Amino acid sequence: MNELTGRKIMKKELPENINLSEALHFPAMLVEREQACCQRCGSVHPVAAVEMAPHHYYCPACLQLGRVDSKEVFYHRPENQGPAREVVFEWSGELTAGQQTVSDWLQKIAVEKRKGMIWAVTGAGKTEMLFETVHALLSRGARIGLASPRVDVCLELYPRLKAVFPKEDIMLLHGEAEAPYRYTPFVLCTTHQLLRFYQAFDLLIIDEVDAFPYVNEPVLQYAAEQAVKRTSALIYLTATPTKQLLGQVDKKILEMIVLPARYHRRKLPIPQLKSCFRWRKQLEEKRLPKELVDCIKSLMEKNNVLLFCPSIVVLNKIYQLIVAQLPNISAASVHSKDEKRSEKVLQMREKKFRLFLTTTILERGVTFEQVSVIVIGSEHSVFSESVLVQIAGRVDRKKDFTSGEVWFLHDGKTKPMRQAVKQIKKMNALAEKRGLVDELCLLSTANNQSSINQ
Repeated sequence: MNELTGRKIMKKELPENINLSEALHFPAMLVEREQACCQRCGSVHPVAAVEMAPHHYYCPACLQLGRVDSKEVFYHRPENQGPAREVVFEWSGELTAGQQTVSDWLQKIAVEKRKGMIWAVTGAGKTEMLFETVHALLSRGARIGLASPRVDVCLELYPRLKAVFPKEDIMLLHGEAEAPYRYTPFVLCTTHQLLRFYQAFDLLIIDEVDAFPYVNEPVLQYAAEQAVKRTSALIYLTATPTKQLLGQVDKKILEMIVLPARYHRRKLPIPQLKSCFRWRKQLEEKRLPKELVDCIKSLMEKNNVLLFCPSIVVLNKIYQLIVAQLPNISAASVHSKDEKRSEKVLQMREKKFRLFLTTTILERGVTFEQVSVIVIGSEHSVFSESVLVQIAGRVDRKKDFTSGEVWFLHDGKTKPMRQAVKQIKKMNALAEKRGLVDELCLLSTANNQSSINQ
């Protein structure tokens, strides 16, 4: 019956011959007043739009997890508090003063079972700030969920968590996972997988809460609310909170703590804005824009370069031109449809390439040593304020300073560009005010002063 504990599952999703006699059950869909409501994802549909046969309805909103229809039943077994136990905790790191403040706040919120948000800048060390709370709650017999919208983030977090909690059985759940589900007190999963949980967790942490597909997706937000126990803690982690979340803070629905500095006590690199006039036309004429070439060569004197492109089409054009016109530069490209994506990212981490072209798929959740960043076509609508802040956050994430820079090459400045620069400057000012950056570390931004007037 452990397959059902803290879950809501249809019989067709369960192992054969499982005993369901003691399981709670409820309809998979509620149909009334010409509307059908899915009990897995909370979506409400007009019955005329989702009728499969007379008086037989289905939910299209969560179809990717398997069809829910009005003839199905969800089975569930309530989650109970586990016994106190010893949890092996192996972490030799030390939190900074700012990180410790966040860690202490998180423990308090988790114990008091409240709802909160950690707004910490990119590279602040959010994962490390979770360790003490996770250890404390697991030791008390609590069940913990850590979810992210991105599979890549889950895959990167898993070995880090296993290293810190080496004896803990951590269930890793995502759409491509092959291992069958098993009950564990600690679950790491994509936010889509939360749709299969029901009143399971004493503490649920949603990492990268502003990321696609979680952001602006009511189904996934419903899943998170349903996955926690009636009395529990729900925590959001983000470097770029949405207006919706900040609105909840203003209304006192959500508590918030802000960490405006990275663990190495250097200021965030401030993006430089540089005009790259008619760059699209130059690519169509099979010419690399001079501003782009100059920027690549200049940055490569000290670092490798991540080049962010607004689309796969643009990425492919630039990559082909670089291979043909700059043959001495070891380059590679990656995008969402690239079957060798994981392999190439690993090779970039190993510094096999000097230049790595990518789309926004690498805007977050990855760390490379000794890189600078260029965004070509930063005026494109895909580059929102939060995306640009996240991209800028790929630079100077490690302890050793490498003179990393951030450049936005554009064919016309946009509000998101200006707002991204404004947000980064605001965090730097707040970090300085709180004494979270050092004067000696200000050398890290000597080459990163904003060039808004270019």
